[in-house]
Amino acid sequence: MTGHWLMRQNQTAVERTWTRLVGAVTWLKSTYEANPPGERDDGGGAYVTLEHKIAYAMDALPRGVDVCWVHYTKSQSLISFSVVCCLNHHHPGLPCPLPPA
Repeated sequence: MTGHWLMRQNQTAVERTWTRLVGAVTWLKSTYEANPPGERDDGGGAYVTLEHKIAYAMDALPRGVDVCWVHYTKSQSLISFSVVCCLNHHHPGLPCPLPPA
């Protein structure tokens, strides 16, 4: 469960800790754009659009719900990147490893 990642205090980083929604969504978007999904052989869409992903993140994150984006890249590598909320809606008892200053 992604909420349990909050217990990995040795893997936290200030540069990947946001107190504003726009910072987290900007990171998701830039990571996606740096590692775009591969395309199907028939040219059809294999994943929902980036706009749909951003809209979901903008809705879910303020409610304390984690956002995970996973897809295969053009080189057929699997990439997974997530924003884990703190406080977390599903794990409200887990402390924030880097609480906002």
